[in-house]
Amino acid sequence: MTTSSAAALRLTDPDFAERYRIMCSRDTRFDGQFITGVHTTGIYCRPSCPATTPKPRNVTFYLTAAAAHEAGLRACKRCLPDAVPGSPAWNTRDDLAARSMRLIADGVVERDGVPGLAARLGYTPRHLARVLVAELGAGPLALARAHRAQTARLLLLGTDLLITDVAFAAGFGSVRQFNDTVATVYERTPSEVRSARRSAPGPESPGVDPADTRLTLQLPARAPFDGAGMLHFLGTRALPGVETATDTSYSRSVRLPRGTATMEVTLSGTDAAPALACSIRLAHLTDLAPLVSRMRRLFDLDADAESIDRHLAADPALAASVARTPGIRLPGSMEPEETLFRALIGQQVSVAAARTTLTRLADALGDRLPGPELRLLFPTAAQIAAGGRAVLRGPGARIETILRVAQSLVAGDLTLSFGQTRAELEASLVALPGIGPWTAGYVAMRVLGSPDILLTSDLALRQGAGRLGLAVEPRSLAARGADWAPWRSYAGMHLWRA
Repeated sequence: MTTSSAAALRLTDPDFAERYRIMCSRDTRFDGQFITGVHTTGIYCRPSCPATTPKPRNVTFYLTAAAAHEAGLRACKRCLPDAVPGSPAWNTRDDLAARSMRLIADGVVERDGVPGLAARLGYTPRHLARVLVAELGAGPLALARAHRAQTARLLLLGTDLLITDVAFAAGFGSVRQFNDTVATVYERTPSEVRSARRSAPGPESPGVDPADTRLTLQLPARAPFDGAGMLHFLGTRALPGVETATDTSYSRSVRLPRGTATMEVTLSGTDAAPALACSIRLAHLTDLAPLVSRMRRLFDLDADAESIDRHLAADPALAASVARTPGIRLPGSMEPEETLFRALIGQQVSVAAARTTLTRLADALGDRLPGPELRLLFPTAAQIAAGGRAVLRGPGARIETILRVAQSLVAGDLTLSFGQTRAELEASLVALPGIGPWTAGYVAMRVLGSPDILLTSDLALRQGAGRLGLAVEPRSLAARGADWAPWRSYAGMHLWRA
């Protein structure tokens, strides 16, 4: 077979042909959704890289940077393919590969190793590795290694930490492993990666006060991005002491796997390239990767907003709302257990009433951090189980449900994880007395980022449907909402907004 005929054959593959057209158009909307590997140059790029378009026979497309690394490619120094929003697939998909990617981004491999990752997902390490190699082109260790490399680049560009400290903060087991990985991925030494920020700062160029473990980072979002709407949603639910919010910023304290942190985000970037400017204070720098992952999840930065808007705008009832609010986002979760308790306390009461109860609970039971800033942590399940009865007010059945859930979490009978399937999470919740489909669906939507949940029993959502001329009866609304699949969660956000 000649070279030209081989290239023509590749273009008959619909997936390859579509990605090649996207690459030729340099469409920034697809940055992060797949990676272009160019084997004649030995590099991989984002689809919008401005370099000369390679010939089809020289290109292979990958779903992950790790797969490109495994193929012997290095990151392009010109387009910085890991400095873009992540793939939306890891939230929209509910299969083993997507769940693995969510947990790898949260640092599970660094904390518990591949056996710990496999145990959380309910498979053997060998089966997990086999599935990930088949689906994503790389096994769990390679995927975690690529994620560590990206975290290391953030720290090298964004802090003045000693390079040795960067190595361990990024999750590497040794400085030698760190040096080898950075050199392999970026074809530069760590010192050379750091020096690049002075001449050509990338989209995440930041600064740091190393004496106080304060970092500032720019987190890119996929356009369009309704950042103001996200800040409003979080601000109306903010708990004094735990959170503060304005029209342009949001701050909170948070527990992380190895310690605590405070964060403040403000809207940044442009309409075409939106971002969040993040100021972070960490007790343990090794928590940076999970914190960044959770901030991205909280603000739904990786959503394929253009596809969602285009699909929902096809319904005349939603078209005007989509036009008014392009890039609407689905609020995520920083701490799954906290999200569950907020849902339990907020069900069947107003947002203001729930906020009052939650503020009292946090003030009475939450730990306090030193310093004049945000100093209150939302209480743990153990703290609620031990002291919640003396603090909670309201119907006795609801209090018993909250305490029962807290006790189940403490005992390990109930677990919440970014790596669960929607069906697993919802089934584990509705199996507990006092928890119904609304609470289970709401928690799945916030914790997992599930994109296709329509909470038709929610009063505010039904009122919004009525204002848009839609049916308000749950069964009729659910039937109409079938046309919004697979983005019913985002349609629900438009109804809430109405």
